[in-house]
Amino acid sequence: MSIPPDHLRHIVVDFQQMQEFMKDPLIIARAEGITYEDIHGKRYLDGLSGVFVVNVGHQNRRVIEAMKAQLERLTFAPPLHSTNPQAIELGRMIAELAPGDLNTVKLVSGGSEATETAMKLARQYHKQSGAPGRYKIISLYGSYHGATMGALAATGTTRRRSMFEPFGPGYVRIPPPYCYRCPYGLTYPGCHLTCAHVLDTVIEGEDPNTVAAVLIEPVINTAGGLVPPPEYLPIIREICDRHGVLLIFDEIITGFGRTGKLFAAHTFQVTPDLLCLGKGMSSGYAPLAGVVYSDRVAQAFWGRGEDRVEFSHGHTYGANPLSCAAGIANIQEILERHLPERAARVGQHLRQQLDALRRYGVIGDIRGIGLYGAVEFVKNPTTRERFPPEVALGILVGKACLKNGLILRADAHTVTLAPPLITTEAQSEEMVHILAQSLEQVLQEIKPPVPGQDSP
Repeated sequence: MSIPPDHLRHIVVDFQQMQEFMKDPLIIARAEGITYEDIHGKRYLDGLSGVFVVNVGHQNRRVIEAMKAQLERLTFAPPLHSTNPQAIELGRMIAELAPGDLNTVKLVSGGSEATETAMKLARQYHKQSGAPGRYKIISLYGSYHGATMGALAATGTTRRRSMFEPFGPGYVRIPPPYCYRCPYGLTYPGCHLTCAHVLDTVIEGEDPNTVAAVLIEPVINTAGGLVPPPEYLPIIREICDRHGVLLIFDEIITGFGRTGKLFAAHTFQVTPDLLCLGKGMSSGYAPLAGVVYSDRVAQAFWGRGEDRVEFSHGHTYGANPLSCAAGIANIQEILERHLPERAARVGQHLRQQLDALRRYGVIGDIRGIGLYGAVEFVKNPTTRERFPPEVALGILVGKACLKNGLILRADAHTVTLAPPLITTEAQSEEMVHILAQSLEQVLQEIKPPVPGQDSP
């Protein structure tokens, strides 16, 4: 298969400089299991589930057949006038599976829509519950909550956010639980979870009567795959309860088995007031996301028509029947094949394999949970000194991995593996082998010459 290069001029790939991308474009033609194939027939191991999405793997027959059957019945229902059987069944499933009393589901079509929906729910909830002055959202530096303006306003990743500023008022951030590089210069557990308790100080400083919600990713992916200590989220929960602040979990990445349980809320044994879902909710077979929220929150939106307390929010493709059919089949597959349990087992094996990379002398930290593993590169493991910005070892390793047939997530100082939950131990070993090979190649390329020795 051949695509004329000039045809690429008409599209934009996410976060890519197209002038550079067009020089050597990756154009994916097909996929199966945990493997992609480009238009030239080259195969790539999917070490990132697309982008933390394809939990059940590519070409899953149950999901495909469910979608084919739904295509013959109904592909779009009028969202201002109706719902549909598939949306009702998906909502029932999620309410049954979600922790605590999270029993009401608002279905949308993408993660950014989900986090914005949750923030709007929080603000309207307080307006209708006697606290109309509560509008602020507190999130974490290093977080990523989506690309739309509201979601981006809550995002704490500078490179994603700064070029679109200023945003509207009401967004506040605190440092994340980054134990390897504690922003307070402390060491766990002697730190007594200062990174969690600072939330109390910030809420007091902002005035609790102005704070609507705290929005947190249970695993802070964009900050480098940060997994909080087990006490962190329970402390955050207690502080929110004490101040009457809603707690929102952004589980767009962690939901549907990634952490070794169906939701990270189960893994960390903390139930939020609102839980954002997406990505693995349909494994990428159709656009699907949502927010499931507590009975207490839902009650504020329950009333007579003339009360005008209904949730004032909607999207054209929310609760789309074709997407919901994919979601139902996807969740059935996750449950019946016990994929969260598999993620826990294979993920532990993956991180054991990653630990062998320490022999290269540039590994600072290896962290993860479930089938999620992040490696942080450093110039000096003893002092934790990073490579200078112009080296960007993680980016170089990511590019080398791509050439060697492995797709993963790469930042300047970290690489992350999060393959489909169907991945086997042997396949995870193959991924780490390619990562090791790629790291070795890059280190040879950037290795400074020995004084007095001629360059080859």
